[in-house]
Amino acid sequence: MSDKLTKNERRAQAREQARKMQEERRRKERLKKGLTVGGIIVAAVAVVAIVALVIVNSIRPAGPGPENMASNGIVIGQDFVAERTAATPADGEPTPTEQRDDVIQIEVYLDYMCPACKAFEDANGPVLEQLVTSGAATVEIHPISILDRASLGTKYSTRAASAAACVAEYAPDSFWDFNTAMYAAQPAENTAGLSNEEIVGVVESVGIDTSGGLADCITEGRFMGWAEDATVLAGTEPLPGTDGVMANRTPTVIVNGQLYPGSGADAAGFQAFVTSVAGQGGESEAPAESEAPAESETPAPSDEG
Repeated sequence: MSDKLTKNERRAQAREQARKMQEERRRKERLKKGLTVGGIIVAAVAVVAIVALVIVNSIRPAGPGPENMASNGIVIGQDFVAERTAATPADGEPTPTEQRDDVIQIEVYLDYMCPACKAFEDANGPVLEQLVTSGAATVEIHPISILDRASLGTKYSTRAASAAACVAEYAPDSFWDFNTAMYAAQPAENTAGLSNEEIVGVVESVGIDTSGGLADCITEGRFMGWAEDATVLAGTEPLPGTDGVMANRTPTVIVNGQLYPGSGADAAGFQAFVTSVAGQGGESEAPAESEAPAESETPAPSDEG
C-alpha cells in the first residue's frame, strides 16, 4: 500500500502545520507583552530593519512581472495545475485572461492581511476546491496590497503579494496550498506582520522546495514594485471582462465577469450566486439575502507610500 499522500491529505496537513505556526506566533506575541524595556527596544530595532529593507526595495527600478501571472493573477485549473504564461516585461502591460464559455471563471482580488479575505477563504475554500478539482471552474487569484497602512511601516501586504508572485514563478502548481497556508498564518492588523523569513517558513510548511531561488526571491522582495503597480491598476481601472468593476476593496470576487456583492462569510450565498451566474450566462443578480461584505478599502495611492 502506497504511503504517498493525496492532494486533499496534503492540503489538510498543510493547514494543520500553518495552524500550529499561527498558534506558536500568538504564544510568542503573548510573551512579548511581558518584555522589559530593553527587550522592547530590540523588537523595535527588528521592525526598523524590516522597514529599511522595504525602503531599499521600494527605490529599485521596476523589473519584469512574475512568470505565470501575465494578467497580474495566477489561473488555477483542474487538479490545481496553474496556467503557464510568460513574464510581463518591465515596460509592458498585463494581458487579460481569455474569456471562456466552457468553464466558470472565478477571480479573487485579495490582500493577505485582510480579515474579510480570510473570512471568504474559510467559508468558500472547500467549494472552490471542489469546483477546481472537478474542472467545472478556474480560480484566478490576484494578490494586491491595500493594507500596508496596517503593518507598522513594514508593508506586509506588499511583501506578501511579492512572495505570492515568487511562488507563482517558482512553484505555480503549489500556489493553491501556499494561498491557503498564508491565510491560516494571517497576522493581525496593526502588527508588523510576518517577516520575509517567516513567509519562507509558511511556504516550506506546505512542502514547497525553496532552495532553487524561491527563498531569495521572497526575502529580497523581488516583486514588491510589481505588487504596488498591480494594486494601483486594479483599483483605478475597470477590470477586464467586467462592466466597470474595480478592485478598490478586498475581497473583490468576480464570477464570469459579474461582481459578487455578498458577504465574504456567506457560503450559501456565494454558492447560489455562482450557480445563478453559470446558469444564466453571467446575466444574474445577487441573491436578495446577501449582505454587504465587511471589506478592506483601498486608500489613495499616496497613502501607501
